Amino acid sequence: MKVKITAVAKQLPKYTRETKDIIPYLKVWLLGHDDRFQRKVIKLFENAGVDRRYSIMDAEEVFLNTSFEEKNAIYSREVIKLGEQAVLKSLEKAKLQPTDIDYIITVSCTGIMIPSLDAYLINRLKMRQDIVRLPVTEMGCAAGVSGIIYAKNFLKANPNKRAAVIAVESPTATFQLDDYSMANIVSAAIFGDGAASVILSSYEDEEGPEIVDEAMYHFYDAEQMMGFNLVNTGLQMILDKTVPETISTHFPQIVHPFLERNQMAIADVDHLIFHPGGKKIVQTVEELFGSLGKNIDDTKEVLKLYGNMSSATVLYVLERFMDQKLPKGDVGLMLSFGPGFSAQRILLKW
Repeated sequence: MKVKITAVAKQLPKYTRETKDIIPYLKVWLLGHDDRFQRKVIKLFENAGVDRRYSIMDAEEVFLNTSFEEKNAIYSREVIKLGEQAVLKSLEKAKLQPTDIDYIITVSCTGIMIPSLDAYLINRLKMRQDIVRLPVTEMGCAAGVSGIIYAKNFLKANPNKRAAVIAVESPTATFQLDDYSMANIVSAAIFGDGAASVILSSYEDEEGPEIVDEAMYHFYDAEQMMGFNLVNTGLQMILDKTVPETISTHFPQIVHPFLERNQMAIADVDHLIFHPGGKKIVQTVEELFGSLGKNIDDTKEVLKLYGNMSSATVLYVLERFMDQKLPKGDVGLMLSFGPGFSAQRILLKW
């Protein structure tokens, strides 16, 4: 039985600024630090490959000394709105109603909510009372692909069912005002907020790329590379500078055996649907695939237009391919990385 992705839709928060318009706020934040450090931070923002980002808070709020409680309250309020709007857009694309969904997976790592987001969406959209719920909360940037994998496994075991995977993230809510570490600064330079919703189906007559295969790859002894520390002021970013190099080292083991078990090589892949973790990771991936005649132009464009929105970002890349009405038989490879450290892969066929 085939499981297909039938629709993908994004939803952006209401606040947005170009990177050049954030620089004046940075300069105020950096007052008191030596000139060399200030120049370094500003240059980092200017060269991050992100032209614009969106946020659940305006810049003034981000640079206020708000408590974890205040930031998380904004997160909780706004992700419900974004999640609902994203789901409604994806349902409209798929020509479905909220009651047509049998399984709901919500994905987020940038705030804390109990009940989780899915409970609010079920109530607001009056979804089925017997809908199956799964909140995915601690897999970071990889979780958008993880959610699709979990949905696929459910649908593979249940014919004539549909699932929605909703990723809503606000890295802005994790910004640490009194933390001048490179991890906090790099995070602020590359991340933005956003939401996306994916509809999957095990109905034979519904259209969309088929999920041919999926797999996870776990790096040993790399827990310290990426994630959050829970501190009194909120979620403090952990981001090791060796991430791009580590990804590069593991890339052959991540990609080639996965394709080989599907009787494919990278030459057989038409579309690379990759998560844009940041400029250095994008450059690393580009170097690896450029020599093979492949490009990740859509990945770079999503980073440029929106920044890295954690788990939602790869779904923005996927939406670009879904909206192109690709030829039948085209093959796409989805890939994202996240805390653990891990890589998640999906093979799609149109």
